[in-house]
Amino acid sequence: MPQLDHGDTLATSVTMDRVTDDKPKVLVIEDERNIRELVKLHLDLENLSTVEADDGTSGLALARSQEFDLIVLDLMLPGIDGVTLCRAIRRDSANVDTPILMLTARREESDKVVGLDSGADDYLTKPFGIRELMARVRALLRRRVTAAAPQEGSAIVRYKHITLDPAKRTVKAGDRHVDLTWHEFQLVQVLLSNPGIVFSRDALLRKVWKDETHVTDRSVDTLVKRVRRKIEDDPANPTVILTVWGSGYKVADVA
Repeated sequence: MPQLDHGDTLATSVTMDRVTDDKPKVLVIEDERNIRELVKLHLDLENLSTVEADDGTSGLALARSQEFDLIVLDLMLPGIDGVTLCRAIRRDSANVDTPILMLTARREESDKVVGLDSGADDYLTKPFGIRELMARVRALLRRRVTAAAPQEGSAIVRYKHITLDPAKRTVKAGDRHVDLTWHEFQLVQVLLSNPGIVFSRDALLRKVWKDETHVTDRSVDTLVKRVRRKIEDDPANPTVILTVWGSGYKVADVA
């Protein structure tokens, strides 16, 4: 990687490669030029189309105007920080369910929880190895393809005011369509398909995250909290996803 002159500046805060429809599109929002160019280099080698932004404001504008297959997002950004940006993408953009990989120099578990709680799907601390980065990228893109594929023979699940359609991968709370990330949808599907069954945190880790090794019990609690905010009438007093103290989570048998 060539050395960069720190006096160099980008002509604009956003640079965009020419993209083609047959290549997955990845949005990289990273203010450190060396890291951004390194990530872009390896995404290009993976035959992915890359769109870049070097601050949170321009990154949010891109996320609101274009649909991407993956977003790589730095936590510490000028303009809008990564946590605020992640929440804004999940709340109001063309990428409410696009996988988000968050990059950060912070290693504390509390920082990871904040990142995941904001809507990120995965979390990678700096400095990171390129092989690990690309393994995470490939896993998230595979998940995106799997989520988009119809699931034939999967019956619609109805529980109280919640309707889940596995074939279309949609969830409605009453008449309201609910936008869920891949992990959020998996959690709702597992619980609603097994009313009355108590799932420990370890069991949910295996069913929702499968072979991903970077997650912890706190990841389950964070995911449940996020889902409750989206599907419960009163997230502080949930009636759909119930806590079984000392055991885990469940939905109750429907009387």
